[in-house]
Amino acid sequence: MNSSDHGFNPAFNMAAIKQVFNEAVERVRMPTPMRLRDLIRQIRAARTATEEREVINKECAYIRSTFREEDSAWRCRNVAKLLYIHMLGYPAHFGQLECLKLIASPRFTDKRIGYLGAMLLLDERQDVHLLITNCLKNDLNSSTQFVVGLALCTLGAIASPEMSRDLAAEVERLMKSPNAYIRKKAALCAYRIVLKVPELMEIFLPATRSLLSEKNHGVLITGVTLITEMCEHSPDTLQHFKKIVPNLVRILKNLILAGYSPEHDVSGVSDPFLQVKILRLLRILGRNDAEASEAMNDILAQVATNTETSKNVGNTILYETVLSIMDIKSESGLRVLAVNILGRFLLNNDKNIRYVALNTLLKTVHLDTSAVQRHRTTILECLKDPDVSIRRRALELSFALINSNNVRTMMKELLLFLERSDPEFKAQCSSSIVLAAERYAPNKRWHLDTLLRVLIAAGNYVRDDVVSCTIQLVSDSVDQQGYVSAQLWRALEQDTSDRQPLTQVATWCIGEYGDALLYSDVSVGDDPSDIVRVSEDELLDVYQRLLWSPQNTIVTKQYTLLSLTKLSTRFRSNVERIRQMVQQFGSHLHIELQQRGVEFTQLFNSHAHLRPALLERMPPMEVVRRDNGSQQQQVQHSTVNGVLDIADVNSEEPAVNSDSNALLVLLGGSEPSIVDTETEQQTAKPPAGVPATTDNQDLLDLLGLDIGGSAPVAVNNMNMNNNVHSTNNNNPLLLDPLGSLGSLSTSTPLPPLSGLSSITPSLDSPSLVAYEKNGLRIMFTLERSDAPSTICIAMAAYNETATLMSDFLFQVAVPKTFQLQMMSPSGTTIPPAGSVTQQLRIQNPSKGALRMRMRISYSSGGATIQDQAEMNNFPSEGWQ
Repeated sequence: MNSSDHGFNPAFNMAAIKQVFNEAVERVRMPTPMRLRDLIRQIRAARTATEEREVINKECAYIRSTFREEDSAWRCRNVAKLLYIHMLGYPAHFGQLECLKLIASPRFTDKRIGYLGAMLLLDERQDVHLLITNCLKNDLNSSTQFVVGLALCTLGAIASPEMSRDLAAEVERLMKSPNAYIRKKAALCAYRIVLKVPELMEIFLPATRSLLSEKNHGVLITGVTLITEMCEHSPDTLQHFKKIVPNLVRILKNLILAGYSPEHDVSGVSDPFLQVKILRLLRILGRNDAEASEAMNDILAQVATNTETSKNVGNTILYETVLSIMDIKSESGLRVLAVNILGRFLLNNDKNIRYVALNTLLKTVHLDTSAVQRHRTTILECLKDPDVSIRRRALELSFALINSNNVRTMMKELLLFLERSDPEFKAQCSSSIVLAAERYAPNKRWHLDTLLRVLIAAGNYVRDDVVSCTIQLVSDSVDQQGYVSAQLWRALEQDTSDRQPLTQVATWCIGEYGDALLYSDVSVGDDPSDIVRVSEDELLDVYQRLLWSPQNTIVTKQYTLLSLTKLSTRFRSNVERIRQMVQQFGSHLHIELQQRGVEFTQLFNSHAHLRPALLERMPPMEVVRRDNGSQQQQVQHSTVNGVLDIADVNSEEPAVNSDSNALLVLLGGSEPSIVDTETEQQTAKPPAGVPATTDNQDLLDLLGLDIGGSAPVAVNNMNMNNNVHSTNNNNPLLLDPLGSLGSLSTSTPLPPLSGLSSITPSLDSPSLVAYEKNGLRIMFTLERSDAPSTICIAMAAYNETATLMSDFLFQVAVPKTFQLQMMSPSGTTIPPAGSVTQQLRIQNPSKGALRMRMRISYSSGGATIQDQAEMNNFPSEGWQ
């Protein structure tokens, strides 16, 4: 018999016999290593972490010893165990080269473990991965589809930009392979390559277009994924693929109308994964494109109406359909249908679906507010959900739905939520209620009642802006001041230790309008007989409790002490008792309260004749509103007497500010005379004797800017009735109603009050637009001063965007013939439709024309914005 009849190959059989013989010898010479399942069993049996480490260290030592053998028959088993050890978090880097040896092996079982090890132990930061490129290229040309699939998976997982460029042509060739399994793997690998190296996108365009004609759903879904990635990263590719919208619509329609297919059916839905991918691609292609949107309107409506919602699979498709409808230029009826789908989601028992619905409604409420309003009741019910994340999203959406028609109903529900909510919600909720009430309040009585309920419900979690807004509104509501004082007195009679902001507002109002509370009958309810009557002794007893209560904060005691001092001019008697109470604070342990006690006591002794004028009632703080449909802006003006004290600053030690060169950025030099609002002091050049840069000096001399001399004087506000920058709780007040004498340094003696000058704003104070750009508008309101050749400027910065502006910094430089002093700003954060104010005081002995350079910086939407401007149109008559 001829050996060729049986396919006998002596060379092959001899090689096989030799390999089997060597393996047998190896097994005899070396003991059989532990199997992977036995290692897992030992590790799980370890009772402590120490025992586990002992088992792993012992096995790692054995694996290292076997790796030193050149031809180990157990390399595949040892690498598999090493990969398991790596997944437990232990170091396994010493097995990288062994993975390469397994990849080079002709056996599929070795290649499979080798490629798995390469994907786990190697990445593009490892130099070893460069050695794998040649093996990958060889396996990409293998005749076995599973070997090709292993190579494509590994290439997609660990490819570096260099490796991607070397093998992109091979991947593109495999995308045209007649084997569907290889085409699917190649498309996924191309997706990862495009992520790594976007410029290689053009190589895959022709092959990618052909993938949409596939019958195989696996290839089709990978093709859609690849096209989606290309369109998101390249506008040109996006335009190229807009031609395939009809193809995608046809594929999606076939999926919807297709009968039952056991291969693709998931809970009664035909291939939901492919449907979701196609819907996402349609959303990208139809964005800002009316023609493409028109082509997909019908199919989106069919998907929205024909998809089963009883299963989570159907809800997934509906959610993706809603996102597509809201993102493209769809018809209004289709948008209403999408919002109604989200409304049904809100009634679902699944928390995740309810959260997704609220989150999506919050993003789309500005597109169709009326459609979302129909589900207002359901949204308010979500405020009672036990899940905190659902409550938070429902709260944000509720505030977005408030308008002038539903403000009363919405506020009633939101105030109930505020009363019952967890502490983490109270601060944000109270501030949002105040903003909404300010924008949509039907009348001042309702507005005031709402703010009082916020102060009571939120307690100590109220932010400082709520306190300042309430005080400002009370000051502006002249006909409601008695009513508010009576309401606050009733709240003050109770224990308010857990409502410090309420105490602060109450003491301020009683200090201003205590005479109306004491000597007139004030009705506080709908019943005219419900009248509040208070005696002077009752009022002082409550103040005594507030001032000496250890639960009250220092800021609250400052409010109370100032209010008590003001009541000395409102009372008809008991002035001596007030003086004694104030005098007790002259020796208080807290330096701020001690200072106020000493200074206020002077108003009862040597300066008693000035007390009635200094402590007279504050005029109304006017609110100027400009409503442009969605925004309201406020400008606060207070026409009150102010007293300034000028404290000398040692000119031999001028302060140096890191921002002092801000103006010279404009001029091309460094270190001008510039005022930094953060430090409230003017930065000066070093004194005479320290050389200055000649170029900078010449440049500033040319412009007439002051860079020399001693440090200017600092300004401390002593006004008892006007704004003094203070910190209340955590944040600086937008409007500090304390108006205390406490801004003087304790080392500075109290000057004679009669020798201080006052600032009286003009009744016809002009307002100038100093800056308007990128949604930020800065207004200057000029106010005359009794001091000669001096003018005060009230700066107000308004945020006309829908984005929060943070880290706001306003800096100013003027010519050296002027003297500029800046007070602290009311804050560094400007909320949407909010404002920040700051006072500037400028002296002009020469009565020349004022020129001002401004530098503005702030953060908005994650970006830092810096700009500069110049203003030269100040009226000259202001100096007369």
